[in-house]
Amino acid sequence: MNNIFFRSMLSLFLVLSGMSLKAQFPRFKVLAFYSKTVESAHVDFANDAIKFFKELTVGRGFVFDTTSNMADLNENKIKDYQLLMMINDFPHSEAQRKAFQNYMEQGGGWFGFHVAAYNDRTTKWPWFVDFLGGGIFYRNNWPPMPAALVVEDLQHPVTKGLPKTFVAPINEWYQWKPSPRERKNVKVFASLSSDNYPLGLKDIIPDGDTPVAWSNTDYRMVYLNVGHGHHIFTDATQNKMIIAALRWVIATDKKGNVFR
Repeated sequence: MNNIFFRSMLSLFLVLSGMSLKAQFPRFKVLAFYSKTVESAHVDFANDAIKFFKELTVGRGFVFDTTSNMADLNENKIKDYQLLMMINDFPHSEAQRKAFQNYMEQGGGWFGFHVAAYNDRTTKWPWFVDFLGGGIFYRNNWPPMPAALVVEDLQHPVTKGLPKTFVAPINEWYQWKPSPRERKNVKVFASLSSDNYPLGLKDIIPDGDTPVAWSNTDYRMVYLNVGHGHHIFTDATQNKMIIAALRWVIATDKKGNVFR
């Protein structure tokens, strides 16, 4: 009788354990926003980015949903996602802006690329400028070019294991004024090396501080100033940083690190 009871309890335990193991996959959900009607080089990047992240979902480690409808940036749609990714677009309407701000202030995660952070003096969204570290778009290089990057913290999870310097693939590089680095709550992970200057042929970045990857530490976010054209995912070192940034934003969720 005791053996029958023991075997029954063991079977129940194994079933429940199996259910528990299955329940932890997928570990998290990402909703990626992109546009099909923006600059062609940014569409090229979006196509490559979607393929890149979709391939990372093998094994159901996470869900990677995409939408080209920015109206999906609403409270009801985004509430079940641990991270919002802006591939080549950003909130436009007041309702979208409000939904995004509320999501981030309530602990949501954000991973933005290149034009997702574009702003100028006509943007008229002070919260977003502050969210990005206070910088306004200042200038860029043209045509797109590869550039040497300096990794500024070799121990941070986003950049751990990277070389001190590496050459990033062809990209259009944005410079911001003032530099986000000037904010105490901004952590810069990588920046353009001064050895690149003057950078460009038609439009030139002659000098100055040009952060490429950073986080506003008041939020769960990373911005990477890469995302122009179809060369971005051709470099293993940069790809490593992109994956590490995604993982870090997810791992720092106040609700708990899903990787443990």
